[in-house]
Formats: sequence, structure tokens, C-alpha cells
Amino acid sequence: MTFTVHQVPGQGAEDVLVAPDGSVYTGTEDGAILRLSSDGRRIDRVAHTGGRPLGLELFDDGDLLVCDAHAGLLRVSVEDGSVETLLRDIDGVAMKFCNNAAIAQDGTIWFSDSSTHYGIEQWKDDLVQVTRTGRLVRRDVDGTVTVVIDDLAFANGVALSKDEDFVAVAESGARTVVRWWTAGPRKGERDFLVWELPGYPDNISRGSDGLIWVTIGSPADPVVEMLQKAPLFVRKAATRIPERLQPKPKQTIRVQAYDDQGHLVHDINLDDGGYHMVTGVREHDGRVWMGSLHEPAVAVYDRA
Repeated sequence: MTFTVHQVPGQGAEDVLVAPDGSVYTGTEDGAILRLSSDGRRIDRVAHTGGRPLGLELFDDGDLLVCDAHAGLLRVSVEDGSVETLLRDIDGVAMKFCNNAAIAQDGTIWFSDSSTHYGIEQWKDDLVQVTRTGRLVRRDVDGTVTVVIDDLAFANGVALSKDEDFVAVAESGARTVVRWWTAGPRKGERDFLVWELPGYPDNISRGSDGLIWVTIGSPADPVVEMLQKAPLFVRKAATRIPERLQPKPKQTIRVQAYDDQGHLVHDINLDDGGYHMVTGVREHDGRVWMGSLHEPAVAVYDRA
């Protein structure tokens, strides 16, 4: 088993996406979309969103679906770098924090809008204040947009079940993964795939192994947990103290994998190793690729 870090020319390679040919895509805080060869030796900038790209998914035609925290839901061509805006507003109001997505076989896009109060630059404010304004949204093939859930505690990663009978969305602020049933006898109901995670989940994704992989960006912090239960004026005051005095994400590398019944199958918890705060994960043919909101690099864990 080996853990390898590949530096990229940009800070904050937040998510990772593995294409069928094994190449890896990521987006950095300067707006770049980068493609790495499967061995990490070659890196090309294939596009620039003009915003802050976060979650990445792949359309059937090879284009990328990009959740851009500033620009909304985008279609990006990796051939010519062109960028098309699919969705910027919901009910006439611009999204503040488009975050992560999953694409169903019929082309339906499920995605998260983390908060209606705070954007990515103030993500800690929403985490601590627990505004519960995070949303799970569906965009149908004909362009129809429906807010399915609107009270999530910092809506984050999104993934579909193997049979697409539910969509899962991570709640960073509550340390859960919520299920919204889309088919079967429980259609239209909501429950949990996982609750009481050991830390704050970020992006999630379905791996080539059929499991739902969940990032643990930071272990549960006793100070954050205490603040989340405090009166609102205390929570707001806590987010106004100087950055250097605020709780910091612990140096950790952790991802977990669950089956569609919510059973834990893998728990990869590594030493720091010069990398931390894993916010993106993709399992592909036994390799687990990771991204980080704070690292100028992606990493890969070879389980074999």
C-alpha cells in the first residue's frame, strides 16, 4: 500500500474526478481545471471557469459538469476549454455556494447548494452557526429545477445509489449523510445513510467498486460541537474572532466507504504524510484519489 502526493500548479485542488482513460481532473482556487495523467507526471490546464470550481462530474460525451462556488452549475469542454452556464439562479436568486453533484443515467443532475447565507469564503461561519439553509437540488434534462431539500446543515457531497433509487447528500455541519429516496416504496422520503460520522464530511462519490466514498475533512472538534449547540448570538460572535484564534481543521487524511445499506466497508485513516484536509475522493480500480481544499496537490492511495 502506497500513498503518493502529486503537486499541481494551483492552491486548493478541492475535488478529483477519474476519467475512463485513467486521467484525473481537479479544479483549483484560481479557477483552473487541470488534467493529470494517471501517473501524475503530466499536468495540463484544460479550462478556466472564471470562478472557484469545486465538485466535478463527467457527462457521457466527455464534457465536465463543474459546480463552481461563484459561477454556479457549468458544462466545461475539455477539448476546447469552452464554458457554458447551465444554472446560476434558483427562483431568481443567485446561488451562493454551488458545491457538488451527481449525474443520473437519464441525465438528471442532482447537486448541492451549501448555504443561502454564506459563500465559500465564509464556510466556517455556516458550519459553526448551523444556518440549516443548505439545499439538495434536481435539474431535469429539460432544464426544470426543483429544490428537493432546503434545510440541510451545510449541504456538501452528492452521490447516487447503485440502482439510483436514492440520492445521498452529506451534511458537513451535522456529520451525517442524508438519503432522499427517488424510487420504490419509500419514494419522496428522507432518512440517513450514515449518522454520527467521526468528523465533518465534505465531498462524496460512488466508486468503481459500487460503494459510496465519504471524505472526512477534519475529525469532530469539541469546540465546534459545543459552539453549534450555543445560542445564536454566541455562534455569530465566535465566527467574528480573528482567524488565528478560530478552531483549525486537524492534520488528517481520512476517507470512508459505505454500501447502500449504510454499512462501513473501508476506513482509510492515514498519518499526515505532508497532506491534509481531504475534501474530494474517487475510488477507481482499487486506487483512491483524493483532493484537498487547502493543498496545492492531489493524492492517491494504492490499496493493492
